Amino acid sequence: MAREVSFRNFLMEDILRQLSIVLRSMWLYRWWGLAVAWIVGPIAAATVYLLPDRYESSARVYVDTQSILKPLMSGLAVQPNVDQQISILSRTLISRPNVEKLIRMADLDLAVKSKEDREVLITKVTKALEIRVAGRDNLYTLVYTDTDAERAKRVVQSLVSMFVESGLGDKRKDSDSARKFIDEQIKSYEQKLEEAENRLKEYKLRNMNTIGGGRDYFAKMNEANEQLNQARLALREAENSRDALKRQITGEDPVLLPENPSGAALATVSVPELDGRIDTLKKSLDTLLQKYTDQHPDVVGARKMIETLEAQKAKEVQARRKAAAAGGATAAATSVNSNPVYQQLKMSLAESEANVASLKARVEEYENRVKILASSSRMLPQIETELTQLNRDYDINKRNYDALVARRESASMAVEMGATSGVADFRLIDPPTVPSKPTAPNRLLLMPAGGIVALLLGAAVAFLMSQIRPTFADTHALRDTTGLAVLGSVSRLADADWLHKQRRGKIAFLIGVATLVGLFAAMTVSLMLVRMA
Repeated sequence: MAREVSFRNFLMEDILRQLSIVLRSMWLYRWWGLAVAWIVGPIAAATVYLLPDRYESSARVYVDTQSILKPLMSGLAVQPNVDQQISILSRTLISRPNVEKLIRMADLDLAVKSKEDREVLITKVTKALEIRVAGRDNLYTLVYTDTDAERAKRVVQSLVSMFVESGLGDKRKDSDSARKFIDEQIKSYEQKLEEAENRLKEYKLRNMNTIGGGRDYFAKMNEANEQLNQARLALREAENSRDALKRQITGEDPVLLPENPSGAALATVSVPELDGRIDTLKKSLDTLLQKYTDQHPDVVGARKMIETLEAQKAKEVQARRKAAAAGGATAAATSVNSNPVYQQLKMSLAESEANVASLKARVEEYENRVKILASSSRMLPQIETELTQLNRDYDINKRNYDALVARRESASMAVEMGATSGVADFRLIDPPTVPSKPTAPNRLLLMPAGGIVALLLGAAVAFLMSQIRPTFADTHALRDTTGLAVLGSVSRLADADWLHKQRRGKIAFLIGVATLVGLFAAMTVSLMLVRMA
């Protein structure tokens, strides 16, 4: 511990000794340093005085991005991030195109005569412009510094106009571009949607038997089998009915025609070609009597028609009776065929035969359908896969088309909302004014700084001279530099004249330094008095 303390003391003593050597060497060239300080000092003071005054004009703008329509139109119209747009605008407003526009608006290019001068002016204006955030959201301070106070105010006024116009103009331009892009995409997807619809329609037409109506294939197969079974059952029932009629016809007894075809007897005789018409007219007459009276023309006409047909039937029966009386075998056959029950059975048999033929055709049709469905079952997986792909493509295009149409409507509503309420409300809180006092340069700070710089330069010159023309202040420095042993040293005996001369030199040097410092202090005080006035 004692060794560490001893080493630190030795190190400190060595540092102080080296510093003492440097200061004594610099003291030998103190007049050089004082001369440099007196040369630099007046130059610095004159420079501070001659610096042109710079005037700063500013304006504060508040951007109100809150609108009552925003919560009302939430979910219906596009809600742009206006705060972010204004923030980006404030950072990008000072660009070369905007600076060139600002120069033209503020008439700063009246004295420009060449392209080089214009470039210098653009660079100068860009450095002098500044947009600051004034401590709270959406509150901005637009600042411009110039040697002409009126010109500074004019530039800030133009910058405020550009700030407002850029926010509104860029928003409208972006909205128009967005709507144009969406319209182009809608046309493209509309064409894709039509193509997908045509492909799906053609595919369904080609495979209507398998996918017709959108029903499940196996449900259709079960339905066809059920219809086939019902048709077969109906056919068996019709065949049984037909066979029963045949057996009845075979066992039916003949009935002879009456001798005098009176009304009652005439009704028992069947003339199929006339009986059907008479029955139809009688049914029609019953219907007419329910609506009209007996004197209605339609009722009278129907009765006349029935009487005419009954007269024709009576003549037909009389003709058959005469024909039956003409011969034995022929008469017997006619008598049998004229049996009304027999005639009715013959008609029922004919109807039954027709019904059986119709049911057979139906059974054959259902059998063909079942066969077609059974043969198509092998292609069913491929058909369903292709149908799924076509539906998926159609659904994707339909969904994208609907989404684009909805976005276009939302964008249109957003544009209308922006035109109604404004993207943002720009409020000029503090308009630009002509500054009465310069804001730069700060001569109260620059003047003492100039004096300090002059003194530091004088000290630096003295140090450089001591390094260029080094001297040895004591035997230790000589021994450390040469590495030789120093046997001794010869000291100068100071007499009274030499001491007096040294004292006068020190006083003169101190007076020179004090005078320089006092000069800068006096100039600083004078500047302070001028500012206060």
